[in-house]
Amino acid sequence: MLELHGIRKSFGKIEVLHGVDLEVRAGEVHALLGENGAGKSTLMKILAGILPPSEGEIRIEGQPQHFADYDAAIEAGIGIVFQEFSLVPYLDAVENMFLAREMKTRLGLLDRRAMRARAQEILARLDVGLPLGVPVARLSVAEQQFVEIAKALSLEARILVLDEPTATLTPSETEHLFKVMRELRRQGVAIIFISHHLEEIFEICDRITVLRDGEYIGSCEVAEVDNDRLVEMMVGRRIENSFPPKPAPRPEAPVVLDCEEVQLRRGGPVSRFQLREGEILGFAGLVGSGRTETALAMLGAYPAARCKVLVDGIETRFREPADGLAHGIGLLPESRKEQGLITSFPILQNVSLNNYGKYRSNRWFIDLDKELACTEAAMQSVRVKAPSAHARVDTLSGGNQQKVVIARWLNHDMKVLIFDEPTRGIDVGAKAEIYQLMRDFTAKGHSIIMISSELPEVVGMSDRVCVFRSGGIVATVEGTDINSGTIMTHATTGRIDHVA
Repeated sequence: MLELHGIRKSFGKIEVLHGVDLEVRAGEVHALLGENGAGKSTLMKILAGILPPSEGEIRIEGQPQHFADYDAAIEAGIGIVFQEFSLVPYLDAVENMFLAREMKTRLGLLDRRAMRARAQEILARLDVGLPLGVPVARLSVAEQQFVEIAKALSLEARILVLDEPTATLTPSETEHLFKVMRELRRQGVAIIFISHHLEEIFEICDRITVLRDGEYIGSCEVAEVDNDRLVEMMVGRRIENSFPPKPAPRPEAPVVLDCEEVQLRRGGPVSRFQLREGEILGFAGLVGSGRTETALAMLGAYPAARCKVLVDGIETRFREPADGLAHGIGLLPESRKEQGLITSFPILQNVSLNNYGKYRSNRWFIDLDKELACTEAAMQSVRVKAPSAHARVDTLSGGNQQKVVIARWLNHDMKVLIFDEPTRGIDVGAKAEIYQLMRDFTAKGHSIIMISSELPEVVGMSDRVCVFRSGGIVATVEGTDINSGTIMTHATTGRIDHVA
């Protein structure tokens, strides 16, 4: 169905793709793997007509193709669902599906009935039920994902690209997406699937192509490889264990943060927890259990009914996140683009945000050389792949954008960091490095609250785990009780204590 041969792409004098090949058959799910910065997104943008290749050839069903723009790729039967959705939030699902190519009546008026009927037909093909008359901003992330897929299929796409489609989905939503993908595969659609979750590759994909640093490494059948071999192909080395060893428990360690009570809503459960010096405290629970809201309420970024926090034994009231910053508490938010970065700014300024006092050479001026040196050191510590510190953040891959957020706080002299989904959208090799950075941070006597939806991450990194359910903490586990079974049992059946 699709052949890419010898694809090269240069930006100025820098070549980012070095003769990449890719072949995808009709009726298969083909995984495209690689670390952040390996060239996956650039290759897909070339396929979608968004970027022109410097060299190489694209063939669809054996016919050479030259895409002048995105519309030309659509005409050729290519649909792409980007990691960052391209929906208009205030339009409904039908309006988004037919945006800029609306159906018209003979009088030239919008034929809303025909568009709705076509939308229902496509969603029935996917076995997906959606409320069609409400703005997509009111739909869940999974529902928005299916709107994107339906939009691509309404273009009669024969080749469908899904870029990190499961990054924000729950396990049940992911399983339904896989059901949809299997049905599309049965109908002969060629699917290119990009994911950093290797277990998903083995569950849904037929074949795999691996890129590394813009180079084509190889293609193989899923049945021919195992997890370790894929990781080695992606990063060029074996990774024996992603999680660094845990230090010995220190129950006598001083309490640096004591949340005596956090109540998200009046009449709801009251959460209590302590964060000790040098530990990683995990926040676990199902989506909507109140993990993130509790952390934000503690910092004054979420309106809680009640909140009492002690920092180093002194009661402290955070009215806004800046108050937390003043007390040495930093937040890496779940949504890096909306809350963690100014994407139109260069890496340099994003890393320096909230920290310009560090570079002051006198009362009025900034030591630009020191700022650049500190930024480059922070970038190197988390392996940000970028031409320079002056590169705009919106030119980076999603994983490298996440690394820029982490670099900012490592550049700060924080004593407590709250990591909300710290490795979302980050490849397996970089994950191991970030985990080690987190352990290095706590080894210096600092502390971390880690909010994560990935159970292996919670189990592998946490010294203690607070398990959330229905807006509050139902259990705190440590030692051998930190395992998937115990955590999920508490997360799904834990008893809630309500306080009026």
